[in-house]
Amino acid sequence: MKVKISLVKVRSLRSFACITVAAFTFLPVIAQAQDALRFRNVNLPDEARISDLISRMTLDEKIDALSTDTAVPRLGVKSFGGSEGIHGVVQRGGGKAERSVITTTQFPQPPGMGETWDPSLVREAAAVEGSEARYISEHTEYDRSLLMLWGPQADLARDPRWGRSEEVYGEDPFFNGTMVVSFVQGLQGNDPLHWQSAALLKHFVANSNEDHRTNSNSVFDERLFWEYYSVPFRMGFLEAGAKGVMASYNAWNGTPMAVNPILKSIVEDKWGVDVLSSDGGAVKLLWDSHKKFPDQKAAVIACLHAGINQFLDTYKDETRLAIKEGSVSEAEIDGLLRRKFVISLRLGLLDPATSLASASSTASEEPWKSAKDMEVSERMALESVVLLKNDNQSLPLQRSTVKSIAVIGPLADSVHWDWYGGFPPHAVTPLEGIKTAAGSGIKINYAASELGQAAIDAAKQSDVAIVVVGNDPTCGPDMAKDWHNTVDGGGTLACTVPSDGREGRDRESLTLEQEQLVKQVYAVNPRTIVVLVSSFPYTINWSQQHVPAILHITHASQDEGTAIAKVLFGDYNPGGHLVTTWPGSVDQLPPMMDYNIRDGRTYMYFKDKPLYAFGFGLSYTTFTFDHLRLSKSILSEGESVEAAVDVTNTGTRDGDEVVQLYAAHQGSVVPRAREELKAFRRVHIAAGKTEHVTLTLNAKDLAYWNERQKGWALEGDHVEVRVGAASDDIRQRALLQVRQAKQLGAAD
Repeated sequence: MKVKISLVKVRSLRSFACITVAAFTFLPVIAQAQDALRFRNVNLPDEARISDLISRMTLDEKIDALSTDTAVPRLGVKSFGGSEGIHGVVQRGGGKAERSVITTTQFPQPPGMGETWDPSLVREAAAVEGSEARYISEHTEYDRSLLMLWGPQADLARDPRWGRSEEVYGEDPFFNGTMVVSFVQGLQGNDPLHWQSAALLKHFVANSNEDHRTNSNSVFDERLFWEYYSVPFRMGFLEAGAKGVMASYNAWNGTPMAVNPILKSIVEDKWGVDVLSSDGGAVKLLWDSHKKFPDQKAAVIACLHAGINQFLDTYKDETRLAIKEGSVSEAEIDGLLRRKFVISLRLGLLDPATSLASASSTASEEPWKSAKDMEVSERMALESVVLLKNDNQSLPLQRSTVKSIAVIGPLADSVHWDWYGGFPPHAVTPLEGIKTAAGSGIKINYAASELGQAAIDAAKQSDVAIVVVGNDPTCGPDMAKDWHNTVDGGGTLACTVPSDGREGRDRESLTLEQEQLVKQVYAVNPRTIVVLVSSFPYTINWSQQHVPAILHITHASQDEGTAIAKVLFGDYNPGGHLVTTWPGSVDQLPPMMDYNIRDGRTYMYFKDKPLYAFGFGLSYTTFTFDHLRLSKSILSEGESVEAAVDVTNTGTRDGDEVVQLYAAHQGSVVPRAREELKAFRRVHIAAGKTEHVTLTLNAKDLAYWNERQKGWALEGDHVEVRVGAASDDIRQRALLQVRQAKQLGAAD
């Protein structure tokens, strides 16, 4: 029998064959595409999703992800990237040309945020920052990934000469830790499933000198590590859930932090941190400055073994060679990435593409232009103003009696940005703010300096002279190129003014050189008001003695001028308080590299009378503290006590007071600080009214670190509970008996 097959059938068979072959050819691809969705399956356990993602990555993709770019483009995984963010999202360049510079809300420098003594407001500010970072990251026209914000700065301002004390909240560990917790919570947001953005705390640990920082060694004992230097970091990790940290340049007791074993044994294992980042150039410093390794490859290998899984330095070629040679295994790289992709999960970057968008991506306007973000910014600026002096009620100024005002000084008509500040949507200078607040009925006489007798003439012609002075936070007009070697230490930044400082350069002096201008103005107009816009404390002894009124505010707030003006004219009653001890002289300080704070640092151990104490701040009204009551007289392990006090506004203006609780050990066997801040609360009280303020003191916060037994110990003790308006202004006291714990507490 002859079989006949029509042409149509042949074509059909050929088509079927092609389709069949094609189907079988693409089956693995289809299966792979479906299987690839496993890491996007939100119903799977986190560990399974991350394992699936890593199993699909090539070695080169894995090595690439150890940078700040965690994207895996082949698999459609976006990077969480990074941006500086200690007081606003920083975006100066990069991305698409039309978006090379992005404006974002700029808050006061961290000491200014601290001077609000308002953790809830700090949390709001961080929420603004986190939402703006998310908005930029989710809008393709910006071409940015900056969901991990490098902040907050959790170090401590142990010495006012430190050039980067402008980046931290203050000198007290509990205070700084409270602000760190609030900032982290604000960045992360309230969504129970996903973070808004992620925090990268820096710089761990005891990083508070700039001169010789590339090879410096911070020497102090374990007690100070647990009780002082690590406290803000520990609180940020354990109380707020932060999962990222940047290791500092310095060594602790001889071991550089980028390879210090405590990164694994404490930071990762005990505190659950997932991203351990090196600082910029830190790997090179391990062999170039610290002299701990022979070359870059050896330093990279040591960092990988120490747990570093984010490099801000050269590392890729060295890592490939190390894997090839067997000194680092691919399994070790997988382990490092496994932790890192936890952040990607929490940010929603491994979820299905349809669920990546947040409320930020559908916003109708750029958030930094919104009324909400601008309101938080102005409120932060207002609450940060500290009234340092106000003799004879020189402030507030009365519009009905003041007919002319001289606004004088090099900082009067500018808003200065620092190294870690971005570009704001608006910036109000003191001069602009004063002009707006004064209205048309008051003449403003402006003079930038004393050149040509300008300042003197303006002061003579005015009822009141306002002198706006302070530091230059950039330490020069071209901060990005002003790095060079100096005779007293390589790689520092030589500022022309001795009292200036910033990253790379510590301050040589605490003297305000511009106080000479204040003296000249005061000589011709005794109604002189000093507005000190500064990143640090100054020894302004002459001004404190002679000038009737002094205000302090830090740099970098887009609403700087508005806040200053509203306080000057009484439209806002200042309630900020200082966050560091302001010495009367640099001679009151121990040597810069003495990291043992017991030798005379901070309000806890300061040996002389300061110019202004930690926690100090005045108001246009007055407050009394009465009837301190403790909820119990004996405190045992695991318990807490409530301290209630009546605070009355005895003046004629509504105002804010900062109620501060300090603990002073009376019967301790081990050495203790003079007193330690344990609780605080900023309260608004109407004129003539009384607020019943309750603060909580926890037994665990009275423990000390037992070095011999490597744990926390609560000793039998009598603790004086002190409540007041500053560390040296205690208004009420009560005695509390503390029962000794039966066993040591676990190391946290």
